[in-house]
Amino acid sequence: MSLRIALLGTLASHGPASGYELAKTFDDVINQVWQAKHSQIYPELAKMVESGAVTVEETGGGRGRKIYTITDTGRAEIDDWVGHPEPHRAVRNETALRAFLLPLLPPGRAAALMRALAEQHTALLDDLLKDRAGMDADTASGEPPFGTYALDLGIRTFTTLRDWALDTAEDLERRSRGGGENDDEDGVKRADR
Repeated sequence: MSLRIALLGTLASHGPASGYELAKTFDDVINQVWQAKHSQIYPELAKMVESGAVTVEETGGGRGRKIYTITDTGRAEIDDWVGHPEPHRAVRNETALRAFLLPLLPPGRAAALMRALAEQHTALLDDLLKDRAGMDADTASGEPPFGTYALDLGIRTFTTLRDWALDTAEDLERRSRGGGENDDEDGVKRADR
């Protein structure tokens, strides 16, 4: 359902578009929060036409280019989906699974992996901060641009993930030097309070 909603939202925000243009928007904008391959987008567009959420118009030109436009039915789907969040479902999170399994590695190796992960999150965060700077420069209307709140969520998420990875790396490095939870920065034991 989320791919459908993301496509409907893109059409609602950006206006009528071809399947190629929607796929490009996914690659450029929405890919940060929802990934979709071109091979997933076209079948979903066909389902959306069937259900009446979008209309399709052949533009001719010999290539069979089709332009999709959201309908009132499609806008109602967006409203319903956003306004009625689903109950919590089980989440698959590879980063969380990695966190569970870290103690199985030697602390020095685990710390190096966490430092590398922190670098990855820093790079992703930097990209989002650049996107926000560009978005802020484009907002003359006073209305939040499409994706503003998702961008903010991404910035906060990658900031937290970066900080967690760095803190975890520091803890693992302390442990690899022979220090434990109750050690200060120099590895000297301190009493729990």
